[in-house]
Amino acid sequence: MKPITFDRDETKAIVADIQDYFREELDSTIGAIPAEMLMAFFAEKMGNYFYNAGLHDAQALVRKKMDGVSDDIFSLERPTKGR
Repeated sequence: MKPITFDRDETKAIVADIQDYFREELDSTIGAIPAEMLMAFFAEKMGNYFYNAGLHDAQALVRKKMDGVSDDIFSLERPTKGR
C-alpha cells in the first residue's frame, strides 16, 4: 500500500492549520518546515487509523445503500400463487 501523501495545496493548508493550532491553543509558534515535518510524522504514524475509519464509514454507507436497493428490488416482485 502506498503511503498517505498530500498535494502541495493540501500540505500548505495543513501546515497553516498546525501553525494556527500552536498559536491559538499552545500560545507558541512553529515554523513551516517543522509544521510540515509534524504533519508527515502524523500521516506516517496515524494516517492509517484515519484512513481505515474513512473506509469503515464508506462501507457502512454502501451497506445502507445496498439495503435500500435490495428493498427496492424486492418491492418489484409480483404476487404468485406460491407466495
